[in-house]
Amino acid sequence: MKASYTLGRPVLPVGTSSKVDLLVTFKAEASEASAKRSLNLSLVIDRSGSMAGVPLKHALQASRQLVDRMGPEDWLSIVTYDDAVHSVLKPTRVTDKAAIGSVLSQVRAGGCTNLSGGWLKGVEHVSANKASERINRVLLLTDGQANMGITDPKTLVSTAREKSAAGVITTTLGFGANFNEDLLIGMANAGEGHFYYIQTPDDAEGVFGIEMEGLGSIVAQNLEVTLKPAPTVKVASVLNRYRFESRGQEVAVGLGDLYSTEDRQLAAELSVDAGAEGGPVTLATLVYRAQVVVDGAIREISGEVPIVATLAAASESAAVSADKNVLAQTNRLRIARVKDQAVELADKGDFTMASQRLRQVIAELSAHLDKASYDIAEEVEQLAHYAQRLESRKYDPVIRKELRDQSYQAGTRSRGDLALRGTAGGSADSLEAVSSAGTGILLKCVREGGKLRIHAASEGYDPSFNVQFPRSVREEGVTYVVDKLEPSGDGSFYRVVGAIKRLVLPGQERAARAADAAPAKKSKPTASKVTAGSAADLPTTNSVGTGVIVQCIKEGSKLRARVVSDGYDPNLNIRFPRDIREENVLYVVDEIVTTGNGGSYIACGDIRRLVQ
Repeated sequence: MKASYTLGRPVLPVGTSSKVDLLVTFKAEASEASAKRSLNLSLVIDRSGSMAGVPLKHALQASRQLVDRMGPEDWLSIVTYDDAVHSVLKPTRVTDKAAIGSVLSQVRAGGCTNLSGGWLKGVEHVSANKASERINRVLLLTDGQANMGITDPKTLVSTAREKSAAGVITTTLGFGANFNEDLLIGMANAGEGHFYYIQTPDDAEGVFGIEMEGLGSIVAQNLEVTLKPAPTVKVASVLNRYRFESRGQEVAVGLGDLYSTEDRQLAAELSVDAGAEGGPVTLATLVYRAQVVVDGAIREISGEVPIVATLAAASESAAVSADKNVLAQTNRLRIARVKDQAVELADKGDFTMASQRLRQVIAELSAHLDKASYDIAEEVEQLAHYAQRLESRKYDPVIRKELRDQSYQAGTRSRGDLALRGTAGGSADSLEAVSSAGTGILLKCVREGGKLRIHAASEGYDPSFNVQFPRSVREEGVTYVVDKLEPSGDGSFYRVVGAIKRLVLPGQERAARAADAAPAKKSKPTASKVTAGSAADLPTTNSVGTGVIVQCIKEGSKLRARVVSDGYDPNLNIRFPRDIREENVLYVVDEIVTTGNGGSYIACGDIRRLVQ
């Protein structure tokens, strides 16, 4: 393992107080990249009613690919949970992948979400075969709120911290739009694992692949860094989202695992009272230690790195340019903090201040960073889109999750495929619609790895280049017509010049319209009525779509209907046709409305039986 550092300003002015950014990078040595630890994993899958249909299908397919990446030296257990917890595969060596695949193929969606029960059972299974030379981890996948078992977020987070201290790491994967991202991020941070936002079902396989790539390339664990500043220096802040602790003037930071495929970075801001004499000066000493496996045994390695700057006259210091890479990385982390601040403000209903914080960052980026970089251009575009959404009071769970996920990934990872993920919020509906490109250039919007990307579709342009494009009108599958494309300053992506139109079929042409046009008013929902004699007579569906899932359960001698989709209280009674009630059957209804007194629900619209 190699440690190196870079200062944002390597030359500081003498006789003054100043702040300087420090970026430390830990990288695996070539000889370490070939080392591989055996895995001891528990895959904990939410099979509650809200996972029914496409989400569960993709989650199980991703799980099969995870199994394919494992070998006979690895241990695996599989836990599923809804109201109840089931160990569908007790801890076993991954020697018969076909048998494990058969177990996964039998998983079906059920009722509510006993997240704590499923997770703790997974921890129990990992603990049974825990060994210091193995990677001991629970992968917890959920799409909903913890509404059974232990539901208090603080208790779950503190328990994740306890399990991590005992050697069992927790990685959380949030699926869709209804899970509690603060809980899953909190559990991942406390559990020393990772958090992933799986925004659409078919993103699951890619996200599982990222996690497994990391698990298969761990070269060091429990990497801890202590910054020991000189008497005239203070650690003003740690910019990452790592666990850290102040010990007097010193600061200890836990960086977690180091991968051969991904550098680990630590960014901090140092406050320096420079002396009156010029020349090199040690600002701090960086002490690090970690555990590595050597010849099948755990060994601790450690090292020290002096952080040295040069003091010089103010004119000489000003003549030395700031390091652009350090500036880009530390500003990325500062932007992440602002996104969290914007979420906190928006949660309180202060959309104006939340938007202003984002607009302020946009101005700072435009003034200080090189916008020839596509990543910076994309960051600015996304921030502008989120600011506009907040100003229009269109703050929904998906926008919140995107902001929280982007902040988390920036603060903990250095993978480009995890940065700035998000596919929601844009619509091409307001654009002028034309049926012919004429002399214009065709562009296509596609989803790539959890991101919406625009690529050129006309001849003469590189289709692999990204196109800088307004986020507010990006919509997957739409083809656009633009007046002109021009290459960026570094020639690595395109910028749109002129008007943007939407390409449609002949007869569908229309003029542009206001982006915030009021939607058509919905008619008042009416209670569901069916003519079917039993559940077997209902029309069937294998997709939930925009519907709501209802399940029938036996309570004593009665069959009770309850809503198991997230966002509803499963304890409330629901007005639901009695003739079609059948134990454990899942139904999809068009809409659920709350009665006037708020004490029960009414099923409205068509009812279909969900076939899995």
